[in-house]
Amino acid sequence: MASSTKFLCVLGLVLLVGTVVDGAGECGRSTPDNEAMKLAPCVGAAQDANAAVPGGCCAQIKRFSQNPKCLCAVLLSDTAKASGVQPEVALTIPKRCNFANRPVGYKCGAYTLP
Repeated sequence: MASSTKFLCVLGLVLLVGTVVDGAGECGRSTPDNEAMKLAPCVGAAQDANAAVPGGCCAQIKRFSQNPKCLCAVLLSDTAKASGVQPEVALTIPKRCNFANRPVGYKCGAYTLP
């Protein structure tokens, strides 16, 4: 529960500071940090490979599965890091959600999507 609260506080801070994106980046007009804020239901699953992945998390991750560049940017974002997300665990969430069309083998920095 404390990690969820920490995550939400970090997300709120990012919202307060806010960044305006004029061009299109990995996630279109939104920044990876802003998109990471939508992944609050995933915090536990992104910190513990044995934790069940909530349905709300799978629903949010599914939005990114068709855009692996955005998915990687979100899961490796400063917001995700600040909330205690472990990239090697977070990148297993699409597989743990049983998405058949996930981007298997896609390179995310030093990591590879399983």
